[in-house]
Amino acid sequence: MNCEESKELLVAYVEGLLEDSEQQAVEEHLKDCSACQAELQELTGLHDRLVTNGKALAQSNLEKDVMNQVIREQNVRLKVTSRATEALKIRRTIMRSPVTRIAAVAAVIIVAAIGINYIMAPSVTWAQVIEPILNARTIVFDLIIGSEDSGMVQHEIFAGSRIRRTMSNMPNMTMIIDTDNEKLLALDTEGKTATYADISGELGDRHRSFIKFVRQIITQLQEGQVKELGEKVIDGRKAIGFVGKGQNEAVTIWADPETALPIRIEAQLGQEFAFTMKNFEFDADVDESLVSMDVPDGYTLEKTNIDLGNSNEEDFIESLRIWAEIIGDGTFPEAIGTEATMKQMPLLVQKVTAMQVSEEKGTQIGMSFAKGMLFHQTLETQGQWKYTGAGVKLGDASKAIFWYQPQGSATYRVIYGDLSVKDVAPEDLPK
Repeated sequence: MNCEESKELLVAYVEGLLEDSEQQAVEEHLKDCSACQAELQELTGLHDRLVTNGKALAQSNLEKDVMNQVIREQNVRLKVTSRATEALKIRRTIMRSPVTRIAAVAAVIIVAAIGINYIMAPSVTWAQVIEPILNARTIVFDLIIGSEDSGMVQHEIFAGSRIRRTMSNMPNMTMIIDTDNEKLLALDTEGKTATYADISGELGDRHRSFIKFVRQIITQLQEGQVKELGEKVIDGRKAIGFVGKGQNEAVTIWADPETALPIRIEAQLGQEFAFTMKNFEFDADVDESLVSMDVPDGYTLEKTNIDLGNSNEEDFIESLRIWAEIIGDGTFPEAIGTEATMKQMPLLVQKVTAMQVSEEKGTQIGMSFAKGMLFHQTLETQGQWKYTGAGVKLGDASKAIFWYQPQGSATYRVIYGDLSVKDVAPEDLPK
């Protein structure tokens, strides 16, 4: 075993997640390699800090710390070695060529623009709890899409108009978002490449800071919209809860009863989109270099022009085709939506790699898949849609797989297994 192979396994080694043969190989290598011994010591120290303090955010080597924290978080949640090994495999194999790098960058940029259009927050008194959310200079937190047992973890560092974002299912991708100037810098931390993208319009609005949106909702709440839930043990800590409900959303916030600092925010938006925010750190010291829009030293700037314009129904239909044809080997998935799309991104990138398509085609696939999901995000918040395509074969014109009601329309748009579309009256919808 050489140093490169050893270092790729050290995170799992620290977590005790390696097979016996791999663990023995690492231990043999460590006996004679001072460089890997030093890295192991660093990772072990990081592990201990994360366990005792929740996060290590001000390290000089934060990029590696964040990646390792995300992998650790994912392993703890999944609690199974096979899934941990899968995450490590993704880290080793993804983005090995320009095709996969650009396709993944395009897709992740869009997929990470979570379709959150509603949310809020609480306190020991409401005013106390919302104070740090409204006024903190910096906020660091973890965002979990879907269920906490299997959902994707998105780590956010919010500092003014800049956001640093990493995701557990794409551990070698880091995004720096400049919300004021509607620009995004995507960094492949494994391949050491950087890509800029314009995120103006609808896409920019979606990337425009989770925290900013939370603040807007808080200030819009009216008397009687917030209900106190009393005390409860949350994540092993005593907490006081508040719940607020709107027309198409429900948000529960738990806070420390002594400090009034938020501990956890749980939200349900539309039919199926749920997320959790936790592990908050308010007014953390964030090095400006962590949210810099400059390409870091040692990175190569990709010259590819990524078109991230607004999405439409055609994008959504093409994403369904990609889902069935490439990911599902001819069959539509069990579920669609933000959580399902996030989970399938690594598999899509791997399958695009295996197809050996051109860089242009790979980029097109990545953007089409993600832009279709962006269109679906708008439907998730409106609530007027239904997916029935689980197990349906691509090309089956007799099966309706999806329908939705456009705003202001008296009829529904129904998409069939052959991806044809018809306008259908409400009374004629499939039963």
